[in-house]
Amino acid sequence: MEVRGCAWGPSPTYGRGMCRNITELRGLEPAATDDEIAAAARQYVRKVSGLRDPSGAQHDAFEAAVQAVTDSTARLLDQLPERRQPPKTVPPLRRPEVRARIAAREAAAAG
Repeated sequence: MEVRGCAWGPSPTYGRGMCRNITELRGLEPAATDDEIAAAARQYVRKVSGLRDPSGAQHDAFEAAVQAVTDSTARLLDQLPERRQPPKTVPPLRRPEVRARIAAREAAAAG
């Protein structure tokens, strides 16, 4: 799934690819969802590992890293003070065109 020049995935929700940008989550109204935090964590782990679609022995280490970054990010967001201004960009999961693509993909998969 292409979003502003980046591709999200692979996961049940996203397509395949690697993204240059990780969306700012602090200060969103309403607050960042668990899915948004997990998506940002997955993008971070993809970027630092250089792995887009880990396989075999890499898969378990990759998924453990995603979970660790997700947990750390959630704790960080809970502990930081409120932001004075919202982020300048809207997270992909909040964009109508992205939600429509996700719904279409899930409908196609359901068959």
